[in-house]
Amino acid sequence: MDGAHSVALQLQQLPPTSSAVPVSEGSFSYKENLIGALLAIFGHLVVSIALNLQKYCHIRLAGSKDPRAYFKTKTWWLGLFLMLLGELGVFASYAFAPLSLIVPLSAVSVIASAIIGTIFIKEKWKPKDFLRRYVSSFIGCGLAVVGTYLLVTFAPNSHEKMTGENITRHLVSWPFLLYMLVEIILFCLLLYFYKEKNANNIIVILLLVALLGSMTVVTVKAVAGMLALSIQGNLQLDYPIFYVMFVCMVATAIYQAAFLSQASQMYDSSLIASVGYILSTTIAITAGAIFYLDFIGEDVLHICMFALGCIIAFLGVFLITRNRKKAIPFEPYISMDAMPDEGAG
Repeated sequence: MDGAHSVALQLQQLPPTSSAVPVSEGSFSYKENLIGALLAIFGHLVVSIALNLQKYCHIRLAGSKDPRAYFKTKTWWLGLFLMLLGELGVFASYAFAPLSLIVPLSAVSVIASAIIGTIFIKEKWKPKDFLRRYVSSFIGCGLAVVGTYLLVTFAPNSHEKMTGENITRHLVSWPFLLYMLVEIILFCLLLYFYKEKNANNIIVILLLVALLGSMTVVTVKAVAGMLALSIQGNLQLDYPIFYVMFVCMVATAIYQAAFLSQASQMYDSSLIASVGYILSTTIAITAGAIFYLDFIGEDVLHICMFALGCIIAFLGVFLITRNRKKAIPFEPYISMDAMPDEGAG
C-alpha cells in the first residue's frame, strides 16, 4: 500500500512539472525581448544625442570666427564616440530580441531628436507657429511613445538560436527564396527608373534604401546572434555562412548610405525621416517575418496589436517630422552618417 501510495503521489506531481516548462520559457522570452528593446532604445537615444552634439558643433563654428575644422573640436569627437556607442547598443539588441521588435524602435531617434533639437540646440518657433509645430510635435511624441509601448508589449516571442545550421536552413527555404526573387526584381526595376529615366521621386529613392535596409537588418541579426553564441562558448565563426552574412551586411549598409546621401541632396531631412521610417520599417518587418518566421505561433490578437503599435508609431513619426525646420546647409554629417529616422533632428 505504501509503495502504491508513493507512486500515486509521484504521478500527481507530473502535470505541474510539465506545465511549468512553457511558463518559464515564456518568461525567459519576454525577458530577452525586454533586454533587446532596452538596448535598442538606449542605442537610438545615444545616437540622437551624438548627432545633435555634432550639429551643435557645426552651428557654433559657423557662428563664430573659430578657424578650426569641425573634426578638430572635442565636441565633434564626443559626438562620434557616442554615435559608435549607440550603434553598438542597437547592434547588440538584435542578438536578444526578434527583428520585428527592434526595427520599429528606431522611432525613439525621432522622439529624442524632436526634444533635444528644441532644448539643446535651442530651436525657436514664433508664437504664430506654436500650434502648428509645437503641439503637433508633442502629439506625435505621445503617439510614438504609445506605439513603442504596444510594440514591446505585443512583440513576437521567437527566440531561435542563431546557429550556422539554422541560418543556412532559413536562407535556402522556399518562402525566403521567393521573397528574394521578388525583392531583386523590384530593386532592379526601381534602379532602372532612377538611373535611366531620372525618376528622382523620394518614394523611388527611399524604396531602394528600404529594400537594401531589409537585407541589412536580416544579416545584422544573423551576425549579432552568431557572435553572441560564440561569446557564450558555442563557436559559430567557423561556419562560412557567418562571413557571407557579414559581407552582405557591410555591402548593403554602404549602398544604403549612398542612396540616403543622394536623397538628402534633393529632399529635406524631415521628409526623408518620416517616409524612410515608414517604408524601411514595413519592408524590414516583412523580411524578418519571412526569414526568421517571427510571427509563427503567435495568436491573431497579438499580431493585430503589434500592427496597431506600428501604425500608431508611423503616425507619431509623421506628426513629429512634418513641421520640422529645413536642414541647415552646412551640416555635412547628415548626408554622410544619418539614417532615415535620425534626420529629424
